[in-house]
Amino acid sequence: MRKSLIWITILITLSLVGIIVIQVSWIRNVLFVKQERADEQLSNAMEDVAQELMGEARELPPWASPLGITEWPKDQLLDLMQAPSVADRHSMLDIRRRLRRSFEKYGHPEVGFEFALISEANRMGYEMVSEGFEEVQIKARADSLHYRIAYLFLYEPSENLPPSGKETLIVVLAGLQRSVWRSIGWMIAGALIFTLIILSAFFVTVRAMLRQRKISQIRTDFINNMTHELKTPLTSLSVATDILQNERVLSQPEQLRHYAKIIKAENDRLTRHVETILQSAQYGKSDEQEELKPIHLHPVIEALKPHFGLRLQEAGGQLVLDLAATEDLVQGNATHLAIMFNNLVDNALKYSREQVPPEIRVTTQSKGRRLRIRVEDNGIGMTRETQSRIFEKFYRAHTGNLHNVKGFGLGLSHVRSILDAHHAWVKVESSLGKGSTFTLEFRLIKTPSLGRSSHH
Repeated sequence: MRKSLIWITILITLSLVGIIVIQVSWIRNVLFVKQERADEQLSNAMEDVAQELMGEARELPPWASPLGITEWPKDQLLDLMQAPSVADRHSMLDIRRRLRRSFEKYGHPEVGFEFALISEANRMGYEMVSEGFEEVQIKARADSLHYRIAYLFLYEPSENLPPSGKETLIVVLAGLQRSVWRSIGWMIAGALIFTLIILSAFFVTVRAMLRQRKISQIRTDFINNMTHELKTPLTSLSVATDILQNERVLSQPEQLRHYAKIIKAENDRLTRHVETILQSAQYGKSDEQEELKPIHLHPVIEALKPHFGLRLQEAGGQLVLDLAATEDLVQGNATHLAIMFNNLVDNALKYSREQVPPEIRVTTQSKGRRLRIRVEDNGIGMTRETQSRIFEKFYRAHTGNLHNVKGFGLGLSHVRSILDAHHAWVKVESSLGKGSTFTLEFRLIKTPSLGRSSHH
C-alpha cells in the first residue's frame, strides 16, 4: 500500500509538471503569435490613416487652374498649385479620431497613443504635437517592449515635392503588451482554473488514499486488539470449564465456588466487549434519529455508583458525586446518556495509575441556561497529541508493548457521537501523571410546571 501510494504520487506529480510546462510553452507561443499579429494590425491601421491623409493632401484647391497663370515661373506655379499641408487641413482632434477609429476597426481600441506631425520645411520644431507626445517618446526610446514608434510618410518619396509637402506623421503606441495579454486573458484564466482543478483533484486523491491507508491500519489494529481481548476471556472460560470436569474439584465446594466466580467474571468481561462492539455497529444509524425527550441528568449520573461499585471496591478507589446544579432537565436519550457517562468513568478506571487508588469525581453546575458537568480523575493523564485524537474511532493511546489497558478505542468516540447528537460539547484538560478532566455542557430546558420531582 505504501509503495503504491508513493508511485502514484510520483506519477501524478510528473504528469502535473508536464502539463504545466506544456501550458506555459503553449501560452508563450500563443503570446508570440498574437504579438506578431497585433503589430501587423496596428501597422495596417496607421498605414490606412496615412494613406487617407496623403490622398486628401494631394487634392488641388478648387481655385487652382493653369489658365491665365502660365506666364508665372515654374517653381512659383508649383507652390501655388500645392494643396495645403495636413497640419493646415486637419486639427489635432481630427487626426486623433481618425487613428482611434482605425485602431478600433482592426480590433485594438484600448491601445494608447500620442502623435506629432513634422515636415522638411519646418526644421525648428513640430507642425503639430499632442500633449503627451514628448513624455511617451522618451519612454519609448528606453522601453521597446511596451512602446513602439512608427514613422508614416504622407508623401511618395519618388515625387518631386517642395519641402512643405514632405510631411511625416510620428505615432508612439503605448500598452502593446497589455493589449496582447488582454486578448488571451481568457485562455490564461482557463488554463489556471483547470490546473487548479487538477491540483485539487490530486490533493483530494492523495488525501483520500492516506485516509484509506490510515483506516486500513486502524482496522488491522482493531482486529488484532479485538482478537486479543476476546481470546483472553475465552481461554479463561475454557480452562475453568476443563478444571470443573475434574472429579477432585467437584468434591470441593470451595474450589467450585472459586472457579464459578472466575467463569462469571470472564463471562461479564466477554459480554462487555460484545456490547461495546455492537454499540459501535449500531450507534449512528437508527439511534441518532430517535426522538430526544426531556430527562433529568442527575439520576443518570447517580446510577454510576452501583454500576461501578464492585470494580471500584476491588481497585480500592472511590467515585464522588457532587451534583450541585439547581437544574438538570435536558433534551436527551436516557440510554445513550447512560452509555456516555459509563464510558467516561470506565475510561478513567482503565487509565488509572499503578499502585494509586483511582479517585473519580463527577460534579455538576448551573451556568445560566446551560448545565456544566465535570468528570475528573487522578489517572495517568495524556499528552497533547493524545488529547487531540482521543475522540477518533478505534484510537488508543500508545502504551508501548504493554497490554495492561484493555479496550477497543471505541468508548470516547461514542461519547463524542452522543454529545453531537444532543447538541452538547466537550472539552478535555489533562497533564501526564496528574489525571484528566472532561468538561461537558448541555443546554437546559424549562422545567415543566407540573410533575417535577426533586433529585437532590
